Amino acid sequence: MSTVQATANTRAPAKARSRNFFVILFRRLFKEKPLGIIGLVIVGILFLTGIFAPLLAPEKNVRNGSPGYNIIHLADRFTEPFTSRYLLGTDQLGRDIFSRIIYGARLTMFVAVLSSILNTGIATAIGMACAYLGGKFDLIVQRFVDAWICFPGLVVLITAMSIVGPGLLQIILVLGVANGLGGSRFSRSLVFAIRENQYVTASQAIGARANFVMLRHILPNIMPMVIVLFTMGLGGMILAEASLSFLGLGLPPPFPSWGSMIAGEGRSNMLLAPWMIFWPGLVLTLVVFGINMFGDALRDLLDPRLRGGLGSYRLDKGEKLAQKVRAKLDAA
Repeated sequence: MSTVQATANTRAPAKARSRNFFVILFRRLFKEKPLGIIGLVIVGILFLTGIFAPLLAPEKNVRNGSPGYNIIHLADRFTEPFTSRYLLGTDQLGRDIFSRIIYGARLTMFVAVLSSILNTGIATAIGMACAYLGGKFDLIVQRFVDAWICFPGLVVLITAMSIVGPGLLQIILVLGVANGLGGSRFSRSLVFAIRENQYVTASQAIGARANFVMLRHILPNIMPMVIVLFTMGLGGMILAEASLSFLGLGLPPPFPSWGSMIAGEGRSNMLLAPWMIFWPGLVLTLVVFGINMFGDALRDLLDPRLRGGLGSYRLDKGEKLAQKVRAKLDAA
């Protein structure tokens, strides 16, 4: 009975600290980072628009197998914006631009989130392994990373997409893997900063395995900055997907990618119907701006290397592990 109570008592303060951490984080975000709040609102609107796209888009019904964003009204070609039926006008096929932008937000959110998760996971895993294991493993992997980041990012993406071909799964994998290798430098530098701390040394002294030390002690301490890496990567993923779609290597038609809406017919009819590229370009700019502002605010608040950063490395574990080491030495 006493063991159960002791376990409950140790878990309760941990949960309280976790709640207090997020409360303090959002409180400081509202007080100190007004641009971060604007970015958070823009990111929230993007996610809500993507989730509820079928309810928000004016063209909701599916006719003859065509989804709402691809319903054609040839009689309404090149309709100007702010009419009673078409808020943002129509394109060369009479498709509602407002509906296509809303459905495009869903595709953008899906691609950006999944590719950023893959990117962050690869970068964190490679960076932690290189920094913790060190030696020849670190040397060989980092020389490969050096060679990889020497190539321009867009050239690498264009080459990879030319090989695998356009498609939703292909673009997620290419964006995640290509950016994850270069991003491993960031997580590697974070692990270097904490691997010599007392709790890591004490855990090694009592015989803990490398995977246990990395998952139990190192990963939780770099998690705030991993979250920042994920958030900052969203804007880059959205721009990269739009760039590939603009070049015809991203999502194939009729998917309403913002990049493909700007390219092709939008660019060809720029003088006749400038709203065809203006609205997708404006939405793309606002979304990337909001994500970058929110990511910068999180970095300023979470980075332990910056003054006032909340993501400080936890040093209280060292005392507990040191007690374990002393107990084992006394027992021996």
